[in-house]
Amino acid sequence: MPFERSSGLLLHLSSLASSGGIGDLGPAAYEFADFLALAKQRLWQVLPLGPTGFGNSPYSSLSAFAGNPLFISLQRLAGAGWIAPERVAELPGEQGNVRFEQVAAAKGPLLVEAARSFIANHDAAQWERYARFQEENRYWLDDYARYSVLRQEFHSNSWQTWPSQFARREAAALRSLDERHSEGIGIVKAIQFAFDEQWRALRAYCGERNIQLIGDVAIFVNYDSADVWTHRGIFDLREDLAPSHVAGVPPDYFSATGQRWGNPLYRWDALAGTGFAWWVERIRRSCSLFDHMRLDHFRGFDAFWSIPAEDETAVRGEWIKAPGAALFQTLQERFGELPFIAEDLGLITPEVEALRERFGLPGMRVLQFGFGSPGARIHLPHRYPCNTVAYTGTHDNDTVAGWWLHGATQEEKEAVETYLHPREDDVVWSMIRAVAASVAKTCLFPVQDLLGLGSESRMNTPAKPEDNWSWRLAPDALTVELAERLASLTELTDRGLPPPGVES
Repeated sequence: MPFERSSGLLLHLSSLASSGGIGDLGPAAYEFADFLALAKQRLWQVLPLGPTGFGNSPYSSLSAFAGNPLFISLQRLAGAGWIAPERVAELPGEQGNVRFEQVAAAKGPLLVEAARSFIANHDAAQWERYARFQEENRYWLDDYARYSVLRQEFHSNSWQTWPSQFARREAAALRSLDERHSEGIGIVKAIQFAFDEQWRALRAYCGERNIQLIGDVAIFVNYDSADVWTHRGIFDLREDLAPSHVAGVPPDYFSATGQRWGNPLYRWDALAGTGFAWWVERIRRSCSLFDHMRLDHFRGFDAFWSIPAEDETAVRGEWIKAPGAALFQTLQERFGELPFIAEDLGLITPEVEALRERFGLPGMRVLQFGFGSPGARIHLPHRYPCNTVAYTGTHDNDTVAGWWLHGATQEEKEAVETYLHPREDDVVWSMIRAVAASVAKTCLFPVQDLLGLGSESRMNTPAKPEDNWSWRLAPDALTVELAERLASLTELTDRGLPPPGVES
């Protein structure tokens, strides 16, 4: 991380109070950037930005490279001349949680209309940028566009179920596809260009306010994705193209059967044989979008839990060593200092710690975890290493207020009272202050905690199949008074921008 001390907020793009029924890259994103600046925050963390499949999880994306079209602001497209303003006037409103199917039904056809209009009526400057975007992203863009068109043609069924010539990417079938669906492929590419243009504009706006963006790189990818369809040779697949082994974690204190995530595993030997080309391109793309990246399930870069694909639980899995050091060495040679945060939560071995420390990556601590058993006290501020990103909670936790009311045990509550001495109505801000005052170089707060919101506002409940990822900010929830309160704490704990002429 670039600063001696810094802080920021965790808020996924979908959670903004944008018009259109889902947070997007329109005015609400710029208003949030203004709030961050007013509150003297230097970081904005988001979840993965890719297009989502079944369940709407950003960690289950249809592409590790593409942007989610639903995040495109139709208002800004109208301002750029892609679509008439009156066409976007009847979109869902700014209030209420995301209703993904309704949003997709409303925005999808308008995005296609706007892309078709852009292709037919572009100006020279935009078309030059579009041509450059296609060239710079050729590694993934062409096949993602093909995948998207085929997925629509075959009613969103997984690529394995497509006719064999498409599932196996026979050259003649792909040539025929390019000819028959040239317009549809062009529309997909134009929509990705629109996402890229709007994201880069927002990133520049944040940069002007000394705000850096933290993205999220999920270690594994969805089986039903353009990545697995395009690069079958680097994934552990059988002859029939189904996964041979899948990802997860073993049985532990919380689950007697472990967790079977179902993502296909990498053939790390095949990846190494290419110089880790797919990972190099993935990180190149991420570096073009973000200043820093959280590596989800960092533990899997040292060793991963391999489960036979036919098993319904994770019990019969085994640990397989991964060449994380070789991968990171390659990435370091390509990109210099690695802009990663290692998500090293859970049971972490000395080997994982050694891998993280070898490349100087900050790990994570979550204060909400620190008040249970003695082994959990590494999450209390007096145990934080300096090279740490500390949180009150993450997207997978209940909010602090919800945890305090519904999840914390009596033992945990007594520990909080002993450690923090909170007033009854101020547990949330007591925890925010404790993280901000810690020696951790970086701290991040979910916006829900900043607002003191309860369990109804949590982003995700792991292992719960429905009603996740949909929370949105209420319009005008982020007030000047709240920004000033956070700014005062940020200045007092030396996490804000330094005065002119003073080095941070």
